[in-house]
Amino acid sequence: MTVARDDLADVVVPEHPVPTAGPREAVLAIDRIGLTANNITYAVLGDSFRYWDHFPTPEPGRGIPPVWGFADVVESRAEGVTVGDRVYGYYPAGSHTVVQPARADARGFRDGAAHRRTLPSPYAVHSLTGGDPAYEVEREDLLVLFRPLFYTSFMLADFLVDHELFGAQRVLLSSASSKTAYGTAYELHAQGVEVVGLTSARHVGFVRGLGCYDEVLGYDEVGELDPSRTAVLVDVAGRPGLSQDLRTQLGAALVHEVGVGVTHQVASVAGTLAETGPRMFFAPDQMQKRSADWGRERLDATFAESWRRFAVEAQGWVDVMGGTGPDAVRDAWLAVLAGRLDPRTGYVLTP
Repeated sequence: MTVARDDLADVVVPEHPVPTAGPREAVLAIDRIGLTANNITYAVLGDSFRYWDHFPTPEPGRGIPPVWGFADVVESRAEGVTVGDRVYGYYPAGSHTVVQPARADARGFRDGAAHRRTLPSPYAVHSLTGGDPAYEVEREDLLVLFRPLFYTSFMLADFLVDHELFGAQRVLLSSASSKTAYGTAYELHAQGVEVVGLTSARHVGFVRGLGCYDEVLGYDEVGELDPSRTAVLVDVAGRPGLSQDLRTQLGAALVHEVGVGVTHQVASVAGTLAETGPRMFFAPDQMQKRSADWGRERLDATFAESWRRFAVEAQGWVDVMGGTGPDAVRDAWLAVLAGRLDPRTGYVLTP
């Protein structure tokens, strides 16, 4: 599936033959992918953060949306990669992909393709299910929907705590009904941090029901925030005007702002946020820091422990919608792009 970079609703589903593996290559059949607002963020920030560069297309002005999910090795001419291996990773929105495995071991491999060598390495990792401490076969759907989001949540919460909340007494999370936001709230709340969720009026009830926010306000209620208590804004929404409303209400009590994503899909806002606005949080940066601080084995084990706690709760917070084939992927993309989904809904699709 390709989309126009300047009009994400312009979707084309081209037909291609199933690829074959060349020397030192493997072909993966993409089995399960998730579609959430996170994928829209990848597209909105595709140029600023080079998300389009992972799966290039020769068509000028178009891009292949990246997705997370599970795939099976169906052909391999790469050492250490076996037909039948099941892996979790970052894939193009399509049925198959060709990779050039490197550093294959019991945990998986990296795609060593030349065009990916200058891109953030976490997006090139393919994790073998048998070597992944967070993998649970009975929770594959949850992993498809939540894992990339919860990894961002896990690293974001760690980033905030690592910086001692930038001196703030509480954290304000916009787009509080989004999976990234409430995963972050869950992690922070478990560490005793006060968290306030900001959301649209129609989602206030859902967000309050999650139980991981100390307070939940609609965007039109930010005037109720106590200006005597300091706060850091974690802006998951990129909602036009929200930062200014909070600066007006809190003044100097708003001590710092961190941009995370753009669930309100406005390209101009995304560009402004990425280039001139609040500091943008990029999960791979914090991941690399913790890999250096702790070692990769401890990082993986710590994430797996947090994931298993969160998954017990999250399975009651989402209704999985399935679908098979390219038309199902296109329809889901357009539904997520249009913001038509209830926050409980999550798409798990077979391309």
